[in-house]
Amino acid sequence: MGASITGVGHYLPEKILTNQQLEQMVDTSDEWIIQRTGIKERRICRDDEFTSDLAIKAVDNLQKKSDINLDDVDHIIVATMTADYYCPNVASRIQAHIKSSHAGVIDINVACSGFVYALEYAVGLINSGMNKKVLVIGAEAMSKLVDWKDRTTCILFGDGAAAFLLEDRSSTDFLAFIKQSYGDLGHHLVCNGLSNKLNKGIGQTITQSGRDIYRWVVSNIPKCINELIDKSNLSLTDINWFIPHSANLRIIEAVCDRLNYPISKTLLSLTLCGNTSAASIPLAFAIAHDEGKIKNKDTLILHGFGGGLSQLGIVIKLNNL
Repeated sequence: MGASITGVGHYLPEKILTNQQLEQMVDTSDEWIIQRTGIKERRICRDDEFTSDLAIKAVDNLQKKSDINLDDVDHIIVATMTADYYCPNVASRIQAHIKSSHAGVIDINVACSGFVYALEYAVGLINSGMNKKVLVIGAEAMSKLVDWKDRTTCILFGDGAAAFLLEDRSSTDFLAFIKQSYGDLGHHLVCNGLSNKLNKGIGQTITQSGRDIYRWVVSNIPKCINELIDKSNLSLTDINWFIPHSANLRIIEAVCDRLNYPISKTLLSLTLCGNTSAASIPLAFAIAHDEGKIKNKDTLILHGFGGGLSQLGIVIKLNNL
């Protein structure tokens, strides 16, 4: 018995913000953005549209495609750093929508690593026998945090959500996990909140040190993935698809080069969605699944990295999707 992925769904806001439109807002250009990030456009929430709205629509999409009953879900886990409120949490809004009256509800914030962390927790709940059915969502309204005058960050981020349903099946899809944290480097990626220790009273916006994060990713993520592969008793040639956090195409190219893994077998959501933080990995998965790229019996690596700083990787072999 063990946790298996049985359904996926996603949602993207209707509004598209292109690089050409950004040229009218800040000192940048389509060529500059693509050359440095690989991003062509991103989706942006309406003023009255928030993370819970995106998450609910992703869950609706999952239910529509899979024809799965959700009112008996045991637990709802939402990975996000852009919750509508401090309280109530986003998971509670989803619970109210699907009317799963006996479901536990929790949001987790590990920024860009968040969805993979949420999967790990869901697998633990099912494999331990505590739960039979867990809904896992990555959802972000990053545009609500962006300083639209800061050309170094406003070009990067977008909004979106995706949802996975995990259920107890005859065997688990999840072969290996590995995680690492670097809290002493957390100041390189900050979303200002209540503490003046880091935000210096400048309000709630996201700031990052791009060069420092690039060096950290390229130095550490390939080593972590190689450890993950060893732990799963596989080799990289056994991996059908690599789905890293869609932070920046140049970063992912550098990681793939260090791993000697083909970029053609790497799935990203950033080109048309931008960096959607905790939503980027499940969005890439859900879109590829809709396109028929991801199939049952495929073996995948999902690897989140970012705020904290943190990283967590999972090896998955699909059996019931």
